[in-house]
Amino acid sequence: MNAGAPGPENDTGRRLEFFRKLQAVTTKIHATGNLDEIMLHLGMEFCDLFDCDRFTLYVTTPEKDHIVSKVKTGLTSFRDVRLSISPSSIAGFVAQTRRTVNITDVYDEAELRQLSPELRFQGGVDQRTGYRSREMLAAPLVGADTPELLGVVQFINNRSKGPFSDICIEGVHKLAETLSVALDKRMQPAPAVHGKYDGLVADGVLSASDLDLATRSARTREIALEDILVDEYHVKPAAIGAALSSYFKVPYEPYRADRIKPVDLLRNLKVQYIEENHWLPLEDGKDGLVVLATDPERINDSRIVSQIFPKAKVVFRVTTELEFSKTVAQFVGSGATAEGDSVGELLSGLESDDEDGETPQEVSEAVENELVRLVNKVIIDAYRQGVSDIHIEPLPGKGKTGIRFRKDGTLVPYIEIPASYRSALVARVKIMCDLDISERRRPQDGKIKFKKYGPLDIELRVATIPSTGGVEDIVMRILAAGEPIPLDKLGVLPFNLDRLRGAIEKPYGLFFVCGPTGSGKTTTLHSVLSYLNTPDTKIWTVEDPVEITQKGLRQVQVNRKAGLDFATVMRAFLRADPDIIMVGEMRDKETVAMGIEASLTGHLVFATLHTNSAPESIVRLLDMGMDPFNFADALLGILAQRLAKRLCGSCKQPYHPDDAEMQLLLTEFTAELMNTATFVRDPAGARAQVLDGWKRRYADNAGQFTLYRPLGCAECNNGYRGRVGLHELMLGTDRVKQLLQEHSRVAQLLTAALEDGMLTLKMDGVEKVLLGLTDMKMVRQVCIK
Repeated sequence: MNAGAPGPENDTGRRLEFFRKLQAVTTKIHATGNLDEIMLHLGMEFCDLFDCDRFTLYVTTPEKDHIVSKVKTGLTSFRDVRLSISPSSIAGFVAQTRRTVNITDVYDEAELRQLSPELRFQGGVDQRTGYRSREMLAAPLVGADTPELLGVVQFINNRSKGPFSDICIEGVHKLAETLSVALDKRMQPAPAVHGKYDGLVADGVLSASDLDLATRSARTREIALEDILVDEYHVKPAAIGAALSSYFKVPYEPYRADRIKPVDLLRNLKVQYIEENHWLPLEDGKDGLVVLATDPERINDSRIVSQIFPKAKVVFRVTTELEFSKTVAQFVGSGATAEGDSVGELLSGLESDDEDGETPQEVSEAVENELVRLVNKVIIDAYRQGVSDIHIEPLPGKGKTGIRFRKDGTLVPYIEIPASYRSALVARVKIMCDLDISERRRPQDGKIKFKKYGPLDIELRVATIPSTGGVEDIVMRILAAGEPIPLDKLGVLPFNLDRLRGAIEKPYGLFFVCGPTGSGKTTTLHSVLSYLNTPDTKIWTVEDPVEITQKGLRQVQVNRKAGLDFATVMRAFLRADPDIIMVGEMRDKETVAMGIEASLTGHLVFATLHTNSAPESIVRLLDMGMDPFNFADALLGILAQRLAKRLCGSCKQPYHPDDAEMQLLLTEFTAELMNTATFVRDPAGARAQVLDGWKRRYADNAGQFTLYRPLGCAECNNGYRGRVGLHELMLGTDRVKQLLQEHSRVAQLLTAALEDGMLTLKMDGVEKVLLGLTDMKMVRQVCIK
């Protein structure tokens, strides 16, 4: 049948034939107890019935935040598709709005915008397969007794071209009703049985038939059932853990990235034994010795824990196979690492000496080798976990030496080392960066080129600091060597990105990036330089240290011991015919004055400043004694920057904020706009205008916003993973330059910049909250006054 032919709605015979075939298909669906298998056979029948190329059935995940393709025709060689319930895809939009859509061309943005301004077509499958999607008919699957979303049914590419006919639209509604009844039955919780994963069925995470299929598949393919549940059925480890807890009658213990390694408990356990027997001591706490296991009954019956820890009261915790492996890797490494060692094995080689908390004057060669490998392992682990800083913190007397990692701006514990080896540990780090190991009373700075000692080609900046009790703290910063981030991938809002490009594309002038240490200033400047780096441009940079290298840049490292400071290098640059100069930091009057002079003589100058906001940077520079007229002529703009923690994309929880929360967001956004002309004239109207703009950009068709809460999973740290930049871009407009020449106060400069279109750091942060990238708690933390 040709459902897309002209005028099929008027052909009664054709309509009757269509629904006769549809009835035959729906009868097969109702008659089966195994929906997955029958749907695989019926997929092509659906395509022929609706006269299309492809058919896809999506079902909702247990968390109700995504839909996953369960049956696909025409894509047998492509992996399952997982889509969020949002306008980021057409099927996701149908799931969110529960509307049937009939689209003539999925690549026609104007047609998609008529449905929703945010609606997008996910073209990834087309790109990978070379297929060209055009028409699409999609309908939601909703429960009969409750309005619960069960899935989406989707047909692609009418073989007769043009939109699907009215017969097809009526037919897809009938089919959706049938599939909804079948899915609803399948998702009903089955009575609990006696397998350790049956709690998944009792909790409604899986149907009994799904669990049976997964079990048979695992047996046939000889792979772990948990792997199939996680990878193919998208069951969260926490749901598996809850089922195991119910079966074994002991609490579930998830993987935690911030867990402190119990060095003393691991001392007598080898990695091979742990991996083969699947149990691991976690801590010796108030409740007793906590033991993590994937099968607590077997471990308890073997009594092996009591033999190794004879005086301990043992309490068990159960976990999933995946989380147990991650905990093993976290504690002792998994098999052979890049260095051939695990942290637990290395620490077990350091026998504690409780006499005076100091290393003997002469340590054995074996212990010295253990320390060398331990320091290498710490650095390798830190680099692979995306750590920015390693903190070595010894306690005086008999206190242990703690090592902590700074990840995404937060310090998390890593390991503790016996007190008797703190001096040898500090000495080893000093040797690696050529510092004086006998000098313990003054701070020292150095650098480690790790390629000399380990398998990674990285550099670390090292600072030693004498602390109370005759000990020395060490902080090692891992320098972020690598390719610069493309300018459009920095997370700058499109509005700010256009203004930023306009400023940096000027042929000469002065542009600053400001913010505290670790706020990403150097990364941003290198992204700007990468954007401007062309074969016909000569770019010189002076940095301390050189962290990011780029082909085409001529980069100079500051060396104060040799008399090579920022000002000296700047003077040399002006004789070297540059087009663009980047100065790592302008911290003194001479360097700033030379930067202004260079910008006025036809050079484009970029620099960083340690200031809190863009308007404050201008006042700081003027207070250094800069001539306000020259400075005003030179200034192109100032970009203030902060890094806020990014919500984990895997586990963040969507919710719809109420009016009170949106009004609070609006109040925080407009707090600094109150002195601008628009708000002085009509505060209520200006607030309403801001809210209307948000609704156009971020709300759904009903005007409802979606924000996100942190939850926490095995992949993140308490709901956050990575960071997102917040930006405050103040351009050197005519009005700002006039106020600058008049030595105006910060408040006046701020008001002028806001009227010129600047977003403050907090305003930019609120926009990124509405985008779902972070939450207001994180924005407030980094945007304090």
